[in-house]
Amino acid sequence: MCCLKAFGERISPRDPDRQAAEVHIRIALMSRFSALGTAEIVRVG
Repeated sequence: MCCLKAFGERISPRDPDRQAAEVHIRIALMSRFSALGTAEIVRVG
């Protein structure tokens, strides 16, 4: 994988192992972005 693609772009590697790696990277990035955007609720009092 030579560069990071946008989430909407096609998966280009022909090798199934590289395709799987690219999908795992995209899922990890989306999970991280989701975690960063989730508010932390703290009970006060």
